[in-house]
Amino acid sequence: MAIEIKAPQFPESVADGTVATWHKQPGEAVKRDELIVDIETDKVVMEVLAEADGVLTEIVKNEGDTVLSGELLGKLEAGATASAAPAPAAAPAAAPAAAPAAASAEEAILAPAARKLAEENGIDPNSVKGTGKDGRVTKEDVVAAIEAKKSAPAAAKPAASAAAAPVVAAGDRTEKRVPMTRLRAKVAERLVEAQSNMAMLTTFNEVDMTEVMALRSKYKELFEKTHNGVRLGFMSFFVKASVEALKRFPAVNASIDGSDIVYHGYQDIGVAVSSDRGLVVPVLRNAELMSLAEVESGIATFGKKARDGKLSIDEMTGGTFTITNGGTFGSMMSTPIVNPPQAAILGMHNILQRPMAINGQVVIRPMMYLALSYDHRLIDGKEAVSFLVTIKNLLEDPARLLLDI
Repeated sequence: MAIEIKAPQFPESVADGTVATWHKQPGEAVKRDELIVDIETDKVVMEVLAEADGVLTEIVKNEGDTVLSGELLGKLEAGATASAAPAPAAAPAAAPAAAPAAASAEEAILAPAARKLAEENGIDPNSVKGTGKDGRVTKEDVVAAIEAKKSAPAAAKPAASAAAAPVVAAGDRTEKRVPMTRLRAKVAERLVEAQSNMAMLTTFNEVDMTEVMALRSKYKELFEKTHNGVRLGFMSFFVKASVEALKRFPAVNASIDGSDIVYHGYQDIGVAVSSDRGLVVPVLRNAELMSLAEVESGIATFGKKARDGKLSIDEMTGGTFTITNGGTFGSMMSTPIVNPPQAAILGMHNILQRPMAINGQVVIRPMMYLALSYDHRLIDGKEAVSFLVTIKNLLEDPARLLLDI
């Protein structure tokens, strides 16, 4: 029985998607609920699974094609086995007549998604053994090669890198053109929109992290044992401090809808996470009700899902306030851009030992610069500065979070 493989139903906020990767090729056997194809939207990667055991007989939409909700992607013959020769499917892409023979051979053995991943991670495709049909190198083969490269002994890395690196003549001005992912294109669009439509300003302050670091150092082992392996980081302190500050300054937690101001009676905190596909902002729902352990667990889960491309649209929808941590990459100071329709975003930065004047004496303290970018149409400068000072005070004296003062 022939089964049609169709694109999933996209949410109203997603117009269409792009076929990112076919994990099976015509003639290959598939199992029920096995991943067949990935559909990339401007927010998430959606997986299409097999409805039954059988053989993939035809690919209708090739990698890179745009698809709509419910559109036909391919066909599956239920109950068939791989030994049954299916009708040949159209080639994913016809090679140009004038293309060199070497390039044609590469096209025949290397999937587009696999080639892109190999280029991004410095993997020589010719060194990867293909496990697909007719020796085709799949995305999974490249992922395995990347993991093997990471786990190789440190002493062997320089030699391996030298072997894998292409020989480039001195002075050769090489270029590489790759298509922008839908997610990165959407992020770029929203950032330009925010700067065009908002009266955006940024205010700065600095926070002494001594007390938070001492608290974390004292209780991190007990915290991890008590909460089943959840590690105590800095983000949970910043989330809880932000929640308390948002309660005191509701305009920072509000948003503009047309000519109305919407004040939210809850704190849904977006946490910016960097992934291979671009920046994503999953949301901690009702963060005001979460403990430090629940916040840390939620952030760790989001980070893993972001790396694996498993975040759902629901997990990245909404949010009343966002926190971004450029300090993990060594950023000393930056001006984060507000994520509309939110009114503000908090930027964390690197912690550095700096000389500070404390009670008339110069002492060395771990200091972090904080940045709050905000929409001046909704938030006055006094509110923005007071909000940031509140976060500073709560972090420099964490007992305030428990005492609600």
